[in-house]
Amino acid sequence: MKSIFYLCFLIAGIHADKPCEQNSSYNNSPENYHSRKRNQVDPVNENMLGHKVGRSICQFAFSFYKEAYFQRNNRNVIFSPMSISTAFAMLTLGAKSETLQQILSVLQFKPNEIQQREIHEGFRQLMQTLNRQNANLQLEMGNVLFVKDQLKLQQKFLNNLKNFYSGEAFPENFKNVRLIQQKINNYIENKTHGKIVNLLNNLDPVTEILLVSYIYLKATWNKTFNPKYTRDDDFFVDGNTVVKVPMMFRLGIYKHTYDDQLSSTVVQMDYKEESTKAYFILPDEGQMRKLENGLSCESLSKWRKLLSESSVNLYLPRFSVDGKFDLKQILYRMGIRNLFANEADLSGITGLPRHRISEAIHQATVNVDENGTEASAASAMEIVPMAVPATIKFNRPFMIIISSNNNILFMGKIMNPMKQ
Repeated sequence: MKSIFYLCFLIAGIHADKPCEQNSSYNNSPENYHSRKRNQVDPVNENMLGHKVGRSICQFAFSFYKEAYFQRNNRNVIFSPMSISTAFAMLTLGAKSETLQQILSVLQFKPNEIQQREIHEGFRQLMQTLNRQNANLQLEMGNVLFVKDQLKLQQKFLNNLKNFYSGEAFPENFKNVRLIQQKINNYIENKTHGKIVNLLNNLDPVTEILLVSYIYLKATWNKTFNPKYTRDDDFFVDGNTVVKVPMMFRLGIYKHTYDDQLSSTVVQMDYKEESTKAYFILPDEGQMRKLENGLSCESLSKWRKLLSESSVNLYLPRFSVDGKFDLKQILYRMGIRNLFANEADLSGITGLPRHRISEAIHQATVNVDENGTEASAASAMEIVPMAVPATIKFNRPFMIIISSNNNILFMGKIMNPMKQ
């Protein structure tokens, strides 16, 4: 069995601060959405909301990436646009005025195209679609708030948190920093199946609300690699650096294409769960910046149409990388500014416009390997045409996109497979 693990966390600490003005201009609040009769909602239109939200997450993913790789400074980049978008969409349940407008704008939601209540309904649909488990796929998403035990949250906010995001809120005493920090770290470790340990190490005792959004994926390749063919090989990080990596190999039928505009080869690798796919994008030598500058949702859509099957000698490094981001810096540059300043208006959460986000951390881990050899003989056998197969070797920096039902779960760049 070939397994691939993806883990992601976003933590946002909300602190108390001075009051600010309230003046929300985004219409169609979600607060009464679930009190309406469901038969008043057009089922066809309702099903489209998840797709609308998915398109916005895609646009956000590529915008975020272009900011993230500057922060990583030519290091590995890995993040979950799904997790980040979900966490900040949750905050809009309680955000008002300019704070609300900035978050929605950066998340790529336009008021003339989608109403606020539709955004939350779209996320609810996505989470229902994505949260599933079977023999070949384990995909879990969740959201939780740890709240100062003396703080009373607005009931409408709590109702919407539960109805749209299946979110929970737990009262805690943040003055006992060591105890609450350990409790939250244990919660994170449990939800990520032991893959993220001691994420919090410097919790501020004046924190009043801590938002945690997580996503975990474990999936099995449809076409597994045989470990006996894995060999140490050169990986050319740049013109001056070459590292040895365990290079997996498989000869088989793969969907792939070449993008002339981006000077890149794209390989689609399927999981046994048909709706979940990985795209590995290998730019021509010296063309990584061209790929990064031109990458978009339209590119991804174009690849899906152009991909065709043929026999391939595929070489892919076995790697385990992670990325940790200061979202405050990135999202501030993208346009979310009031949320992290004294001008923040999150009065829909507590009833008082005096809370701001003091810290936002995002961490993701990706592990690609060929664990086990449990695939049956039938699944290991494949008829390969007599034509000479193409050779695609990922022996220099490449990009990776993981999607489920065409929604981007994870995205990143592997600069050095041997660097954590």
